[in-house]
Amino acid sequence: MEQDNAGLLKRLRKPSGKDIDVIIDTDTYNEIDDQFALAFLIKSDERLHLKGIYAAPFYNANSSSPADGMEKSYDEILNILTLMKREDLKGIVKKGSTKYLPLETEAVDSPAAKHLAEIAMSYTEDKPLYIVAIGAITNIASALILRPEIKDRIVLVWLGGHAHHWPDTKEFNMFQDVAAARVVFGCGIALVQLPCMGVVSSFTVSGPELEYWLRGKNELCDYLTEYTTKSAIKDGGMPNWTRVVWDVTAVAWLLDGDYMLDRLEPSPIPQYDHHYGFDPNRHFIRYVYHINRDKLFKTLFDTLAK
Repeated sequence: MEQDNAGLLKRLRKPSGKDIDVIIDTDTYNEIDDQFALAFLIKSDERLHLKGIYAAPFYNANSSSPADGMEKSYDEILNILTLMKREDLKGIVKKGSTKYLPLETEAVDSPAAKHLAEIAMSYTEDKPLYIVAIGAITNIASALILRPEIKDRIVLVWLGGHAHHWPDTKEFNMFQDVAAARVVFGCGIALVQLPCMGVVSSFTVSGPELEYWLRGKNELCDYLTEYTTKSAIKDGGMPNWTRVVWDVTAVAWLLDGDYMLDRLEPSPIPQYDHHYGFDPNRHFIRYVYHINRDKLFKTLFDTLAK
């Protein structure tokens, strides 16, 4: 048990070097911040090497069902790759789950879950595969149920849930599939949590910033600027609106830079009544509690515009 704990703590350290294999799991059509995060990861290829792009399910005003949300996200991933002229990456895009976990012991079969269950087996405890997850965690939980032994071969960086001091866990990514959240928080995987309200909620961008830093730089930057502006206005934004692009922070945790502060915490227990349970004897996760907003935005803008 002590040896297992030592291995977990080692995997919870931020990776060093420029040889980091990554998969991103994203509900890309849900909100504009997924597009920012996907493009940011792709353009950070001096350090991060993309091995898979998974479409995650989502259900809100932008979709008619979780399956429809996943299909629309799949199409939007391909759209971003086209804008970036990265046709070479389209072969690693995988469709994900069409529904959420029915039970904590029952996987939802999908090309994404199968791909992760298979590819993760080629990694080791000393050289794990990193997963940036910025949607409902269904695909990752399903892979862990299909092949539990991969938990010591992967590190999950998930933007999900709210801060541990927040009065509830009604955050979109966690709220959609509580069963899947309970799987990833309970199985002992090396998990880095970036909570939304109370932590990453500070990572917002304004219209004038987008116009100054991104407008006219390239086709992708113009798309992100237009899409973000239209979304803000559509959602009733004030003339001085700001828009959350917090999914970017999950990518940034893997980069070399002091973009955030984190600490070790016992893994919380997502409850079906949308609250956390706490047990000080649970295994550790790494918990992000502060974002260096200005420094990360400078890196983001420079990276997208290059």
